[in-house]
Amino acid sequence: MVMIDSNKEDSELTAIEREAHAWIRRLTSGEAGAADAAALRLWCGRSPTHAAAFSQAKQLWDAFGQAGQSLRDDERISSERRRSASRVLMGRRALIGGALAASAAGVMIVRPPLGLWPSFFEFQADYRTGAGEQRQIAVSDGVSVLMNARTSISIGAGDDSDAVELIAGEASFKMPDRQSKSFSVVAAGGTTSTNGARFDVRLVGSAACVTCLADEVQVEHQARSVRLEPRQQVAYDNDGLRNVVVIDPVIVSAWQQGLIIFNMTPLTEVIEELNRYRPGRIVLLNSELGRLPVNGRFRIDQPDEALAQIARAFGVRHRILPGGLVLLT
Repeated sequence: MVMIDSNKEDSELTAIEREAHAWIRRLTSGEAGAADAAALRLWCGRSPTHAAAFSQAKQLWDAFGQAGQSLRDDERISSERRRSASRVLMGRRALIGGALAASAAGVMIVRPPLGLWPSFFEFQADYRTGAGEQRQIAVSDGVSVLMNARTSISIGAGDDSDAVELIAGEASFKMPDRQSKSFSVVAAGGTTSTNGARFDVRLVGSAACVTCLADEVQVEHQARSVRLEPRQQVAYDNDGLRNVVVIDPVIVSAWQQGLIIFNMTPLTEVIEELNRYRPGRIVLLNSELGRLPVNGRFRIDQPDEALAQIARAFGVRHRILPGGLVLLT
């Protein structure tokens, strides 16, 4: 396998190699869009040298064994379940899909290595936020949606043209008043419905978590359903619905005030949360460290400072690679 030497000075690279690395940096910035995907396809198609340079740069992100494979498996499972749960939206999305599928670069964007840039399904979303970005939108009948960082949603899911599909990330939904018509959010093969609640839905790989903050919601998954009241939360994944638990709404909603709060949270989950708020990706290679509990209160606009404090607290060694990739051991 040909590998990129991450210590090689930029001045030693050819012009095409520098451009290939610039594409990697762009794709890992959390800000790349469909136009970037189309431009990348054209760039790779300019010559075999261009395609090879991008392929070699990409191999850097494919070199981390099980850590990368686990993330790719999560993406595959999540994608399969989204296809079975929601109808395919055509039009401009089909055009984008055709453009991407026509090139090797398109395959990389469908299943990005280590989750370093948005997946093909995220590129198709009606609304999307990048690393560290939050966005407020209004959908059907005045429903307000606050999207957290690295979040993608589409309007129209299942048999309901007004329902919202959460493709990736986390969002908080608020109904204007209690209505006769139910509003639904589809995520990871499950559906959350309500007539007037305020609730959050969070999606990590193929697992979803629903939190009720006001009124009540109905969560359905794999022919089972549960009703949540305020301060209650339920998670579900490939194995079905979990038990309902009571939560602290201050901790769950902290991201809406620009904070993240960890309370005896496993380091693995802490790293996953920090990855929402910074370009690139933090990868924890030590599974034993991943089980250590973390307590702390951090600002979401300073994820690297949070990472530095946690690394010092646990004596974790880290290696910084191009494109914002950080390996923790």
